[in-house]
Amino acid sequence: MQNFRQALKIGFAYTGVVVGAGFSTGQEILQFFTNNGAMSVFAILLSGLLILFTGKWTADVGFDIKAESHVDSLLNMFGNTFGRIIDIVLAFFLYGVAVIMFAGAGSTFYESFGVAPWIGSLILIIGVYITLNMGFNRIVLALGAITPYLLALVVIIAVVNFLNPAVSLGEVDQYAQPGETTFGPWWWDAITYSGFTIAVAFSFLTMMGSDSSSRKVAGWGGLIGSIIIILLMFLINNGLLARMDQVNEFELPMLLLANEIHPVLGFLLSIAMLLVIYNTAVGMLYPFLVRFSQPKSRLYNIMLPIALVLGYFLSFVGFADLVGTVYPVMGYVGLLLGIAMFLKWINLIMTKKAPQ
Repeated sequence: MQNFRQALKIGFAYTGVVVGAGFSTGQEILQFFTNNGAMSVFAILLSGLLILFTGKWTADVGFDIKAESHVDSLLNMFGNTFGRIIDIVLAFFLYGVAVIMFAGAGSTFYESFGVAPWIGSLILIIGVYITLNMGFNRIVLALGAITPYLLALVVIIAVVNFLNPAVSLGEVDQYAQPGETTFGPWWWDAITYSGFTIAVAFSFLTMMGSDSSSRKVAGWGGLIGSIIIILLMFLINNGLLARMDQVNEFELPMLLLANEIHPVLGFLLSIAMLLVIYNTAVGMLYPFLVRFSQPKSRLYNIMLPIALVLGYFLSFVGFADLVGTVYPVMGYVGLLLGIAMFLKWINLIMTKKAPQ
C-alpha cells in the first residue's frame, strides 16, 4: 500500500507538470489534435502509446542512475558531447515553457475574472517564488494536489458536451482547420506531441524517479501519470470536437465549454487552470534552476528572482503565439529523447538475452 501511494504521488505530480496552461485551456490539444477533425481521435491514440512508453522509461532511468538533475540522464543516454548539447537545449526550453505559463496566467485571469494580464502574471510569479523556496518533497506534493480536481472537472465538461454536441462527429471535418495544426499530417502531430510531453516532463520525472524507494515504484508512477494524461487528452479533445464550430475563435476554448454548461463550472475551471499553470511553472523552473545550481544555495537564491523577473517581461509576447512557437520545437527535442530511450530499452533487452 505504501508503494502504491508513492507511485500515485509520482503519477499525480507528473501529470501536474505536463498539464499546464496550454493543456488545461484546450489550446494545446486544439493546435496539435482537434483541428485534424475526426482523425484527432486516432492521433491521440498513437500519441498516448508513445507517452506510456516514455513516461515509464524516464522514471526508470531516473531511478537507475540516481539522477540529481536531467544532466545525469542525458549523459547516460547520449554520451558526453551530444548529451551536453541536448542538456543546454532542454534547459532553454524548460525556461521557455515557464514563460508560457506566466503568459497563460495573465490570459486566464483576464478572461475569467477581468483582471489585467500583467497583474495575473505577477500573482503567479509570486506563488512560484514562494513554492521554489520549499524542499523537493513539498514541491512534489504541491504539484500532485490539483490533479484529481482537474480530472473531475474535465470529465464533467467533456461528458456534457459529448452528450449534447453542437457539431456531430460526422460534421467536425467541415469546421476543422488542419492548416492551424502544428505540423500538418495527423500522425506527425501525434508523434511530435508525445515528444513535447516527454521534453516537458523529462527533467522533473527523472528526479522523481531517482527519489523513489524502488524501480518498480518509479515505473508505476510513470505509468499512472501517463494514463491520466492520455485520459485527459481524450476528454478535452472530444469536448472540443463537440463545439468545433466555435473553439478556434477563443484563446481559452475549454473555458468556453465550461461557461456554456454553467457559469459556476466556468469559475471552477478557471481556478483549476490557474492551479495547473502554477504547477507547470514550478515543474519547469525547478529543474532549470537546479541544472545550474544546488537547491537553496546562494546561486540558486540569486537565479530564482532574476529568472522570474525576466520571464515576467518575456510573457508579454502573448499566450497563443508562444504556444504555437515554443511547443513544436520542443516536440523535436522530446523526439530525440524518446528515440534515445527506445534504443537504450532495446539494448537492455538484447543484453539480458545475450549469453552470460
